[in-house]
Amino acid sequence: MSLLLALLLQVGPNPTLDTLPRADDPLINRPPPRRARVTRDPVVEARTINPSSGWLQSCLDQIDADPARAHSMAQIRRTEVTGVDAVLANLCLGTAAVQLGRWNEAREAFIAAREDTPTTEPATRARFAAMAGNAAFEARDSAAALSLLAEAREDARKGKAQVIEAIALTDTARVLVAGGREEAALSALSQATQIAPDRAEGWLLYATLLRRLDRLTDAQAAIERAAQRAPKNPQVGLEAGVIAVLDGRDEAARSSWQSVITLDPDSPFAETARGYLAQLAGEEEDAP
Repeated sequence: MSLLLALLLQVGPNPTLDTLPRADDPLINRPPPRRARVTRDPVVEARTINPSSGWLQSCLDQIDADPARAHSMAQIRRTEVTGVDAVLANLCLGTAAVQLGRWNEAREAFIAAREDTPTTEPATRARFAAMAGNAAFEARDSAAALSLLAEAREDARKGKAQVIEAIALTDTARVLVAGGREEAALSALSQATQIAPDRAEGWLLYATLLRRLDRLTDAQAAIERAAQRAPKNPQVGLEAGVIAVLDGRDEAARSSWQSVITLDPDSPFAETARGYLAQLAGEEEDAP
């Protein structure tokens, strides 16, 4: 394991893996990037946190309390250090900029982190390129987003990091859908499901886009693959119900949406499911 990747794992950020879709339409209403959950790795956790990772953890913790202060900390830090420490400073700077909604600045920080990462660490470079691409997309620069995500995919292939490559492909699909290029997005999602077939999100997004294109049989097959991998994912349950009701299978739709409510009655997904059920009940009452 490289030193840089070990440091990233040690403090926990894994932003490229934190791209879960929203309940209403994951290919359009993509949430802003967030700080990811802590990644637990027994090999890494056994190591003593060194000053570099200790500083990064402190900076990331500061983002939760005061993102503007963390932003300033990172700006100062990156002028004083080089090498791995500069990479980590740009990571925190970019993450703070995301929290502040300063998308162009976030993109530049993540690009700088990638450029300072040795070419011998392509998987890490892929992570930063994908983060920069997402920031560019939020800044409404689709051309730059597609270019950066293409770099992420190339880096991921060099590093044989299939999951990162698949994530970059799903993010590419989101950019393409936003630009009205749905067939190109469908191709990207198809590739993503082939490269990382165990990722439920890829199948969920693939099913969603197939449904939007009125390819309901293919959408049903894709959502079943998603459900096999994430049977308790409420987004999968919501989408399965939408596909079913459009295909005239009202009882299957009702069952899918009820499962979302049963899973977590107080969640926003459950609220959406109740709305769908109410709408379905109203249509049935209005039918002759």
